Amino acid sequence: MTDDFSPLTIANYAVQAGFTDQRSDAGSITFPMLGLFGETGSLLSEVKKKQRDKASYLGYADTVVEELGDVIWYLTILGSRVGVGLDELFANVDRGFGDWCSGGDAAITFAALQPPIMARKTEPSPVFEDTLLELAGQVGLLINDQRTGDLAANRAAFTGRLIPILRTVIKAATEAGVTLEAAAVKNLWKIGDRWPRTRNYPPPFDAAMPIHEQLPRNLAMDIFEREVRGQTYVFQRCNEINVGDRLTDNARTRDEYRFHDVFHLAHMAVLGWSPVMRSLLRLKRKSDPKTDEAEDGARATLIEEGITTWIFGQADRLNFFDGMKAGELPFDLLKHIRQFVTGYEAEACPLWLWEEAILQGYAAFRFLREHRRGRVHVDMNSHRLHIEHLS
Repeated sequence: MTDDFSPLTIANYAVQAGFTDQRSDAGSITFPMLGLFGETGSLLSEVKKKQRDKASYLGYADTVVEELGDVIWYLTILGSRVGVGLDELFANVDRGFGDWCSGGDAAITFAALQPPIMARKTEPSPVFEDTLLELAGQVGLLINDQRTGDLAANRAAFTGRLIPILRTVIKAATEAGVTLEAAAVKNLWKIGDRWPRTRNYPPPFDAAMPIHEQLPRNLAMDIFEREVRGQTYVFQRCNEINVGDRLTDNARTRDEYRFHDVFHLAHMAVLGWSPVMRSLLRLKRKSDPKTDEAEDGARATLIEEGITTWIFGQADRLNFFDGMKAGELPFDLLKHIRQFVTGYEAEACPLWLWEEAILQGYAAFRFLREHRRGRVHVDMNSHRLHIEHLS
């Protein structure tokens, strides 16, 4: 996203960050204020986790970069909503509260604000901890002044509160050995991964494989219930041939998980990935032994089944995502999925694409819950799955 802006200037970052502010409450400062407070708390939480689990918490350094990027984003959006540009704030970090100048320097880069060489810290130092507490105090003063009305319609007063916050953020990043440019770039990448301005669909993972090892680009699968010797099972049929085993919920409490193969079909349709469907359709990529073993083997299949089961547990508490639209699935849910597939080809799937697969799969699942049968259509070329009545 930032390939055209190297080194990344603060003005260019602010423009890109502004494009990602897609909330409908653009005139309100409540959302960015809450976000700034929350992300500051997340930084403190990372220090706490590292102190508590010193040896076992390995994600500390990367998460500090991410959280600092989020702090910068919320500062940018908050400033924008009160009419203060991020470049203007950065241009005044070395000035006092009363002598800030209007207008920023469009050429200021993030790199210019920190030492050229810094050692990346893998654990928090006492100085860094103290600076984070200072940051929390500065954000607290901002929120208190807003609540008491001291900042209402007072751009200069707002700027006077934002500048020391930004000054402390720079100090904290330097003490952590984190470049603000890296934090800003990672932030923009994360937002594009989750809430992109444009959606460019990747090709299927098997696009370069022989045709007989490719997942079918179009497929119709009939899914229906049938009673066998007093027990109700779900069957799948494709081209009049049964596919896979007949299924029950495999649980003490009935939850309709018997229809869960529709989620694998959604993975196939939208992501171009499903080790489970490759196995069921006997389309493993055996011409490439490494791909066959790593991406199409039993372990990859178990990972997909695990993801499906885990998401189902989350969906059960959210009415199986009924009424949710693109951009509304919990961010943490999608990040956990990325962790599940780390090291496998599906790791390359952006989070917004995972969301599309989940929403389409659960729309079909809700249909099956209601009607007990349906014909599922997979269209890998358009990354779509839909379902219709089955007589």
